[in-house]
Amino acid sequence: FKSLLKVTIIGSIAYITLKTELIQLFPLLDKEVTQILSFMFRVAGTLFWRVCLGLIVLAILDYIYQKYQYEKNLRMTKQEVKDEFRQAEGDPKVKSRLRSLMRQLGKKRMMAQVPNADVVVTNPTHYAVALQYDSEKMIAPQVVAKGQGYLALKIIALAQTSGVPRIEKPDLARALYRLVKVGEYIPSTLYRAVAEILAHIYRLRARATKI
Repeated sequence: FKSLLKVTIIGSIAYITLKTELIQLFPLLDKEVTQILSFMFRVAGTLFWRVCLGLIVLAILDYIYQKYQYEKNLRMTKQEVKDEFRQAEGDPKVKSRLRSLMRQLGKKRMMAQVPNADVVVTNPTHYAVALQYDSEKMIAPQVVAKGQGYLALKIIALAQTSGVPRIEKPDLARALYRLVKVGEYIPSTLYRAVAEILAHIYRLRARATKI
C-alpha cells in the first residue's frame, strides 16, 4: 500500500509539473532547436527538484509513521508482558513451582555455608545445626545451616567431609533448630551452652596446632 501511495504521489507531481510547463512548449515549436532544448532542460530540472522534494517529504512522513508504529507495538508488548505475568502470577501451579524453586535455592545457599561453620550441633542424627562465630565481625554465634531428618544427615555428612567438628547435644540442637532461623544470631538464653561448645572446639584446635 505504501509503495502504491508513493508511486501515485510522485506520478501526480510529475503530471502537474509537465502539464504546467508543456503548455509553454507550443509557442517554441517554430523557434530554434537550442531554445527548445534549453526549455526542455529547464522543465527536466524543475521536475527533478520537485520529485526530490516530494521524496524527502514522503521519507519524513514514513519515518514519523514508522516511529509511531514502533512505539505503539512497544507499548502493546509491555502490556502483553504485564498481562501474562498477572495471569501466571495467579496460577496456583506457577506459584507452587516458584516456591519450590526458592526453597531449593535457599537450601543450596545454606549448604554452601556448612564448610565455613565452626561446629555442627546434632541430636544425634535427627537434628543438625551449623554454627559460625567471628568475634571481630559478629555480635554472637550465628546459625548458618540447619536441618531435620534427611537434611540433617546431609549437613552432618558435608561437615564431616569439610573437617567441621560435630558435637552431640540433643537438647541444645533441638532448641537451636526450633528458636533460630538460618542467618540469625542465637538468643542470649543459649549463649552459655554455645560458648562452652565453642571454647571446647577452640581448645581442640589449639592442641592440634601445637602438635
